[in-house]
Parts: sequence; structure tokens; C-alpha cells
Amino acid sequence: MLTEKENYLMTMRGEQPEWVPRSTFPSPGRPPATAMAMTSILQGTRNMITGGRDIWGVEFVTTRDTGGMALPKPGRFILDDIRKWRDVIKAPDLTGVDWEMMAKKDMEHIDRSQTAVSAMLNVGYFQQLCNFMGFTNGLTAMIEEPDEVIALFEYLNKFYLAVGEKVRDYYRPDVWSIADDNATAINPFFSPEMYREMIKPFHASEARIGVEMGVPVDMHDCGRCEDFIPDWLDIGVTCWNPAQLMNNLKGIKAKYGNRLVLCGCWDSSGPASWPGAAEETVRQAVRDCIDAFAPGGGFVFWADLYGPADDPEYQERVRWVTEEYDAYGRTFYQTH
Repeated sequence: MLTEKENYLMTMRGEQPEWVPRSTFPSPGRPPATAMAMTSILQGTRNMITGGRDIWGVEFVTTRDTGGMALPKPGRFILDDIRKWRDVIKAPDLTGVDWEMMAKKDMEHIDRSQTAVSAMLNVGYFQQLCNFMGFTNGLTAMIEEPDEVIALFEYLNKFYLAVGEKVRDYYRPDVWSIADDNATAINPFFSPEMYREMIKPFHASEARIGVEMGVPVDMHDCGRCEDFIPDWLDIGVTCWNPAQLMNNLKGIKAKYGNRLVLCGCWDSSGPASWPGAAEETVRQAVRDCIDAFAPGGGFVFWADLYGPADDPEYQERVRWVTEEYDAYGRTFYQTH
């Protein structure tokens, strides 16, 4: 019998799965198809309850209403002048790290026979720059001091590649993930030309690890970021999450087919995601999402619902999504 992991990886390879796989969230009684292996040395003191600091010293605060999502603490950015980054940004020392023991501990909660492991090294180079400086100062630095920004990215990249080689060898992930939230709901923060000059080389060097391993490479990028798809494909990306609806997703699916797997495609700001949404609104949104993007494969269902995790109303909406996915998504390829 096909496992959740095998069905998910079939989709990620562009093959036709037996059912629509679901990312991250398992149904009751089933293991998750995929889970993120969070490398301990990259986590700092951050968690989804109290916030904390990342490995570079940026302090984060969480929000209960968004289910523990975190942002840098307002007014506490650690870098105000990009020319002084060498005095502020210090990579952790990797000397003496017991990678084998750490990998074992970090993945002890995952049944690898049933669940695919995904590994990611960072939140992205643009995103990290903004975590250091804020969006206004980060974007200004990219325009006024591009050489210094690139030098900072080179420094971060050297550290992350050193970690990535160890993650490759000791975690042996089934999916290699890279990330960068570099767009608003309307447009990217910068042009494709600036992306190619300042950021793409570092995404490419990270993606190369997954390409050389022969595993699917997943790109996380929120907002209307479809301008970057040709560059992602160029560096070996095979899946994009959360593939939000402000992009021309139907056109993208028609153009690229299963060469670019779409993970998500959920209307995270639409009525089904609102607090107090009616049951049929939520259930119909699940069916509409699957109807639009599952035909032919190349689609992983991932519905983002926001709210306090302990809120009964939020829990009920999550239950409706799960029940409808189970009833509709898991039989879709047999009935359509």
C-alpha cells in the first residue's frame, strides 16, 4: 500500500499520485506526508509561544491571533548602517558540533518510513536583511550600498552552505527547501534584474545541494512573486509554496505543468479563512481549490487558516477543512 510519503514524493517529482497529497497537516489517524526537520543549531532561542532570538541576535515577538507567527520586535533592529554589518553580524561557531547526535534528536519525532523530511537552512537573504534592518532600511541599503549588501549575503551564504553540507550528510532530507519572502500582495519588492544580481546566486548555491542529491527542491515565497519563476526553474526549483492566488496560478499551471508543482493555492485572505466563516463556505473553498489545481497532478493541498491555536472556533474551521480534504481530495483522482 502506498504511504503518505510515497504519494507526496510522486507528486513532487511531477508524477501522477494516487490521491491529492496534503502538506504539513495530517488527518486524524494518518502520519503527515511531510515534516520539516528543524536543525537545532539554526533555531536560536525562538519558539511559537514566547518568541526569542534567532542565531544572529534578532529578537522576535509572536502573536496569538496569528497562531504564533513571529516578527522582529518593533524598534529593536540590530543593524542601522549596512556599512557596519561586519561589527554586528557574527556567525555561530560550528566547531565541535555533534551533527550525528543532533540529527537524531531533531528527527526523533518523525517516522521516516511514512513521512518525507524537508530541510531548510534559512528564511532567505532578503528576508534576513529586513530582519536585521527593517524593510525600509533594508531596501534602501540594496539601492545605495549594493556591494555591502552582497558582501553581507556572501558572509551569510558561506555559513549556511557549511551547515547545508552537514544537513545533507546527516539528515539526508527527502526534499530540499529554500525560502525568501520578497513580494507584497501586489508586486515584488524589487525587479527580477535586481534579484538576479543580488540574491539569485545565493539561492542557486543552496538549491544546488538538493539538485546534486537528486531530491525535489521547494521554494517558499509569499505574495505576487511569479516574476521570479523562470529564475527558480533555472536553479533547479521544482515546487513552489504557498503559491498564493494573487499570482496567475491557472496560467502558471497551464504554462509549466508538473515541471513546477504548486503547493497551496488556498485563498488565505478570502472568506473561508475569516474568523466566523460558515461551514459550507469553508468546505466549498476546499473543493474549489482542489477542482482548480489538482487535475493532472502537480498539486499539493495546503490550506492556511489563521487564528489562536486554542480557539474552539479556529479548531472547528480546521476540522471542516480536514474533513472535506479527506472526503474530496483523497478520492479526487478516482472520481475525476
